[in-house]
Amino acid sequence: MFNRNKNRFSIRHSGSNTGFSRPSRKGRLNNQNGFNNHRFSSKKGHGGPRRSQLEGANINIFIKKANPIAPGEENINTRFEDFNIASVLKQNIIKLGFRKPTTIQAQAIKPILEGRDVIGLASTGTGKTAVFLIPLIDKIFKDRSQKALIIAPTRELAIQINDDFLSFAYGMNIYSALIIGGANMKAQMHELRRNSQIVIATPGRLKDLIERRAINLLDYSNIVLDEVDLMVDIGFLSDVKYFISKMAKVRQSLFFSATIPFKVQSILRSFVTNPLTISVKLQDTSENVDQDVVKVSNPAKKMDQLHDLLIQDGFDKVLIFGRTKHGIEKLNKELTFRGFKTGALHGNKRQSQRKRVLDSFKQNEIQILLATDVASRGLDIDNVTHVINYDLPQTYDDYIHRIGRTGRIGKTGTALTFVD
Repeated sequence: MFNRNKNRFSIRHSGSNTGFSRPSRKGRLNNQNGFNNHRFSSKKGHGGPRRSQLEGANINIFIKKANPIAPGEENINTRFEDFNIASVLKQNIIKLGFRKPTTIQAQAIKPILEGRDVIGLASTGTGKTAVFLIPLIDKIFKDRSQKALIIAPTRELAIQINDDFLSFAYGMNIYSALIIGGANMKAQMHELRRNSQIVIATPGRLKDLIERRAINLLDYSNIVLDEVDLMVDIGFLSDVKYFISKMAKVRQSLFFSATIPFKVQSILRSFVTNPLTISVKLQDTSENVDQDVVKVSNPAKKMDQLHDLLIQDGFDKVLIFGRTKHGIEKLNKELTFRGFKTGALHGNKRQSQRKRVLDSFKQNEIQILLATDVASRGLDIDNVTHVINYDLPQTYDDYIHRIGRTGRIGKTGTALTFVD
């Protein structure tokens, strides 16, 4: 329940069974290390990121009550058993606990199985990964000459896709190679020599291995770009064009994201043949996320406001987003000093550190994950109760992806955004 009183923000919840011992209000620091006066810089010229496009925006864009929709409830007559896929794959899907496909799955899997190029647009947490993995696994199982290339913008998302692949393809003798930066390149080259039928890669490491002639993209007649709006952004567009130019002319192309701006759609169409565009978004943000704001009347007290939220009942598994790596590190140290169980995830961390902290959060060994937008794309983490935007995201699309880490697959979550 949300209450506002003189710009103070409080939340009341019924009791929770979290297992974490929570710091008290007495855990606050009285500005002993100057942290409370720290503001994450968003201005150019001081090594920080660009100024957020959302500064000064109407705060109502961050306020919306959840209207939960159970996954697949619009498709009560559709079952995974109805798809023309291998029986062993159907059994794996059932063992994973899936019965009815979500809307995007019900609409997109069949045309992909038929060989169509697809551009898919659906809210986060609606099962887009299964949309492309299930048909590709079936295609390769039935034709061992087929190979697929799946490209993701972040290491964490690539790892997650690979984990999902291993679950769906269990016992089918189909192998994957995970090609990401920060990991042992020789081991990855060994995986490629094993003739893995599916390669899951981030752009930088993939380009390195192409230049080393460790992988020949002419062997791949299926390509997936996940979180495609980011993939064709300024930093990745030349790489995407390069990869596709190296592939077979006749191929199946599958592009997915929660947000695909019109400009990006026009770029994508140059890579596909007679594509089927499937959009199942009823609105920009998930219906399963309760959105609200935290008004910051005094910047020096911003950290205390965050502290007061985190000790409330119900804040059991919290993902907090900041804008800079440096700011995330300072926030992590401050919250750890105050007694919270936290971990930090950002681009300056070694891959082993990033994996370790993400696994700790997934396994509920820590209560709070602090992250830059490296964690905003595609990650499927069970039972995140709250997403907190301690700093405004760069764009509204970034906001959509951030808050999509909660309220996933039929569950309800809460997103809170700090605003001046």
